[in-house]
Amino acid sequence: MVELMFPLLLLLLPFLLYMAAPQIRKMLSSGVCTSTVQLPGKVVVVTGANTGHFLLTHLLLEKLKESAPSRIVNVSSLAHHLGRIHFHNLQGEKFYNAGLAYCHSKLANILFTQELARRLKGSGVTTYSVHPGTVQSELVRHSSFMRWMWWLFSFFIKTPQQGAQTSLHCALTEGLEILSGNHFSDCHVAWVSAQARNETIARRLWDVSCDLLGLPID
Repeated sequence: MVELMFPLLLLLLPFLLYMAAPQIRKMLSSGVCTSTVQLPGKVVVVTGANTGHFLLTHLLLEKLKESAPSRIVNVSSLAHHLGRIHFHNLQGEKFYNAGLAYCHSKLANILFTQELARRLKGSGVTTYSVHPGTVQSELVRHSSFMRWMWWLFSFFIKTPQQGAQTSLHCALTEGLEILSGNHFSDCHVAWVSAQARNETIARRLWDVSCDLLGLPID
């Protein structure tokens, strides 16, 4: 009898997971933006997968200051905990691994956000980094293996609407100005790695980024 039940359970498992998917996603996406703020006359720039956060922000900075109060939200990831800033191999010139490069870049997003907040203090422009969660997106479009993994664990992956909640929270919630430079997950301030809290690395990364882009270092 047991031998017959086991194959039956294996056949039923995908169906049971499919039925439970909405509840599973709800448990894994507790953060919801509850702000009812309207933004009449404000412009929101959404950059979807832009590659130069640093340069784009620099180009928009004067306009952001003129438009204050204004906010900058950088999408990072929990994967930043695996990231490191190797200044001798910053662009993967000596060694490159796609997975690690992703982690390094997400760490860089947080360091950039913190240094930017320090430099913009008192300007009326505030900035935040966010971990949106694992979201159904085109992030894995270049990897057949990761697409398969995404499909396999699709029951646990946030919908785009759920994944947008923390970004919306940081963009809209009133009274968040005192938390400029902080990292958020599920609409709450989140813990970051030791390296992500290193002000010396953040300042050096800023200067190196300016040098790479031919921007003045101040």
